[in-house]
Amino acid sequence: MEVNVQKCCELLREMNDIVILCHRNPDGDTLGSAFALHYILAQLGKRSRIECHDEIPAQYSYMLLDYKKEEFEPKAVVAVDIADEQLFGENLDKYRGKVDLCIDHHGSNKHYAKNWLVRDTAAANCEIIEDICYGFEEAELTKLIADCIYTGVSTDTGCFRYSNTTGHTHAVAGRMFKAGCDFVMINRVMFELKSLSRIAIEKEVLNTVEYHFDKKCALVYITKEMMERTGAIEAELEGVAAMPRQIEGVEVGITLRQRDNGYKISMRTGEEVDASIVCAKLGGGGHRCASGCFVEGDLETAKRTILGVVGESIGEKE
Repeated sequence: MEVNVQKCCELLREMNDIVILCHRNPDGDTLGSAFALHYILAQLGKRSRIECHDEIPAQYSYMLLDYKKEEFEPKAVVAVDIADEQLFGENLDKYRGKVDLCIDHHGSNKHYAKNWLVRDTAAANCEIIEDICYGFEEAELTKLIADCIYTGVSTDTGCFRYSNTTGHTHAVAGRMFKAGCDFVMINRVMFELKSLSRIAIEKEVLNTVEYHFDKKCALVYITKEMMERTGAIEAELEGVAAMPRQIEGVEVGITLRQRDNGYKISMRTGEEVDASIVCAKLGGGGHRCASGCFVEGDLETAKRTILGVVGESIGEKE
C-alpha cells in the first residue's frame, strides 16, 4: 500500500525491533537514510539495527559515532533507498518478501514492500527522511542526524551539481547547516580525498575510454583484473560512473563494472536521453539522468548490448 509521511510515521511508531536495510555497494544516500532513521527511532525508544550485504566503507565512519549494533530477532523490516529486492545482495536475501516498509525516491521502485513511501521528485532519499524526522514531535534534529541527511543529499546530487538538484534540496541542506552538520568535513571526505588506489583505478579507467555515435556517447569499463592490479576496492569506485559524462560534448556516459557472470552498467545522461528508459529495456532502472542495469556475458557482449539500446534512444546506429 502506498503511504504518505504521516502514515509512514504511524507505521514506524507501531514497529519494534526493526531491521533497516541498505542496498548493496552502499552509497551516501542509503547509508545516510539508514543511520538518520536509526537515530530518529532511538529517540522514540525503538531498537533498530542496520544491515547491508557489503561492509560500510571507512569514509562513512562519522555516521557510526553513536551506533551500537544490537542483536535481536527482528519484528519489522524497513528498506531505505532500495528500488528493487535484487539490490539487497545475497546476504540479505532472507528478507525478500518480508519488507514491511520501503522508503525510496526512485520512480522505478517495484513496490515490493507491504507499504511504500516513494517520492521520485526527491533528489535524495534523505530528503524524505528529514520529513519523517519532523513527523515525530519527540524527535530532535541532532547534529549527528544532520550529518547523515546532509551526506545523502550532497552525494546524490554530486555536491549539488547534478540536474536532479532542486530548490528544496538546497533548503534541506540549509536546515542541516542550521542543525550543526559538519559540511566542511563531509564535503572534503566525499568529494576531495582520494586514496592512492583510487587515483590508480581512475588512470586505468581513463585508458579505456571509447567514443560512439559521433562522440555523443563515451564508454569506460572496469575489470576484475584492473581492480586487482590497482588494489582498489568497490567502496573506492564512488563517483567513477560520472567520469564519462564529464567529457565535453558527451550526452551519454556508460560505465561497465565486471561481475562474476557479466557486467553491471551505470549510465549518466543529459536531458536528451532518459537513462531510466534505456536501462529499463535491459531489466534495470533508476532516475532520468542516472540509472543502471546488468548484462550477462563477456565485455564485448555487454558493450554491444548496451550500445544497441543507447543507439535506439539517440536515433543512431553504428
